[in-house]
Amino acid sequence: MCPWLGKRCLPLLGVLYLANGIGPRPALTQPQATIRVDVNLVRVVATVKTRAGELVGALRKEDFQIFDNGAPQEIAVFERQSDQPLSVALLVDTSGSTAKDLKYETDSASRFLKTLLGEGNPNDTVALFTFNWQVTMARSFTHSLTSLNTALKTLHGEAGTSLYDAIYLAARQLEDREGRKVMIIVTDGGDTTSSKTLKQALAATQYADAVIYPVVVIPITNDAGRNVGGENALTFMADGTGGRTFLPSLGEELDRAFSDIIAELRTQYVLGFYPHNVPLTKEPFHRLELRVKPPELRVSARNGYYGEAEREGGTADARISVAPAPAPPKKK
Repeated sequence: MCPWLGKRCLPLLGVLYLANGIGPRPALTQPQATIRVDVNLVRVVATVKTRAGELVGALRKEDFQIFDNGAPQEIAVFERQSDQPLSVALLVDTSGSTAKDLKYETDSASRFLKTLLGEGNPNDTVALFTFNWQVTMARSFTHSLTSLNTALKTLHGEAGTSLYDAIYLAARQLEDREGRKVMIIVTDGGDTTSSKTLKQALAATQYADAVIYPVVVIPITNDAGRNVGGENALTFMADGTGGRTFLPSLGEELDRAFSDIIAELRTQYVLGFYPHNVPLTKEPFHRLELRVKPPELRVSARNGYYGEAEREGGTADARISVAPAPAPPKKK
């Protein structure tokens, strides 16, 4: 039994590197901590649109306001149309229900990767995860389109859908990476075999400062008989991290969804602040609100972050550092 991931700990973690074609490697472990100067800096990645859905990329720092647990904060870091490198975790559902459509999905994903890696920052990287009843890291973070395409061509469908486990594990891999962090999830339904819960998967994503973009491929044109529970759960996570949910059919709609994600990634704002005068709370999760002027614009951003809960008797203006996700216990 592995208490931090449940009874399928060894199957989930032990196979993560098998798909690289170089044999098994040691099970996934927590990366070593890195020293960071701005340990108290809270980062917020935001996308702004008009009511018609058009992206807005020319706002200034004074057009934004950030509130931490209701307290206004001073914006210390501001970048528009940020060129900070991207670390993208691409999660592809390979459960049995996807088998007949998997080739179309991977072909579309390949076109997306070609544009993302071919026209963006040369330091952008992508890691490929697949999930059915288990989670596999088919490729670790790389800028090599050839390597990623080779892995995509080997995918095949198999029973079970460990969606929340996949999100949780991808978030742990994103956590210590620098720059902007994104999770793109290509799936056709909800979770059936995970050890982790929706709440745990979302918390891990918040700890990693990652933005979730679910791409839920709809196999039919109407909702009759379709279970929308998985879509609702993914939308909940996307909203909580500042992402957006897409519900395309195969073909042109799926390609368009990937193109829209690239457009948003290239029009993002990156803001940062040092928490100050935040109301005392014993809860580790801090509620964030990002407002933008003029008021007719719509902003998407994470709705909170995990910080160290203030202790009783602490001062209200003490800085609150962003807490790391708890490390899994060492195997005996």
